[in-house]
Amino acid sequence: MTGPILVTGATGNVGGGAARSLLAAGLPVRVAGTNVEGLRERFPGAETVRLDFFDAQTFDAAVAGTSGLFLVRPPAISRVGPTLNALLDAAARRSRVHVVFVSVAGADTNRIVPHHRVEKHLRACGLPWTILRPGFFAQNLADAYADDIRTEDRIYLPAGHGKVAFVDTRDIGAATAVIFAAPDAHRSAAYTLTGPEAVDFDTVAGLLTGTLGRTISYQPATIAGYLRHLRRQRLPIAQCLVQTVLHTGLRRGQAERVDPALARLLGRAPRTLAQYVSDHRKSWPPR
Repeated sequence: MTGPILVTGATGNVGGGAARSLLAAGLPVRVAGTNVEGLRERFPGAETVRLDFFDAQTFDAAVAGTSGLFLVRPPAISRVGPTLNALLDAAARRSRVHVVFVSVAGADTNRIVPHHRVEKHLRACGLPWTILRPGFFAQNLADAYADDIRTEDRIYLPAGHGKVAFVDTRDIGAATAVIFAAPDAHRSAAYTLTGPEAVDFDTVAGLLTGTLGRTISYQPATIAGYLRHLRRQRLPIAQCLVQTVLHTGLRRGQAERVDPALARLLGRAPRTLAQYVSDHRKSWPPR
């Protein structure tokens, strides 16, 4: 690729993993966000640019001269038309960038999640694309679930006894580098990305217990109870609803299928959840 690859969400787990993997592969990278100085400190080998999804005036400069776009939806954004889709339109006006969009598993048929609307727009806007549909991230344990684990020694979700094939975002980043190294080979492809095994949340709690040396339990939540739990954290209502819908779907086995796509992209087995927990054991100090 001649121009840099614009990476959105670089301060998060998914975008950060992609930026690091692309840089490690020797590909040119431009990281984008609202805190440009912080991006410079975090990614000294990359270009930096200001990009604010709520300010369309930042879009053209961000995509100028790029040959790739790694697009991640920030969890707080539910209105994708004037934000993510408008950025895609800006990219389509400026160049023929190859877009890798990080969607979610099942978004092709699930009209409730905002990712569905981005996928539909991406297919129609004329840009070459690859869609990644990861399942639940292993990093959720140190992010969305972290406070409950640290403060209450529990995992509290409306997932019932559903199993999840957790995927490590480090592997998503590595797969992204593979795709951008040869984008034509992955044009118009959609990959469901999962870890190598599906586990229920009792097993997840057991992994944490064994690694941290204190008892972590899984407490199944009701839908209403989980919504109240999220609202007490002052999350936007749209984000609360999406998180609840996704976790409730686990009861019906929506995330238990192990897909071979990630192993094929990487040329190796994806990381297990046990590897993730072991590598990040310092993420859950007791409070």
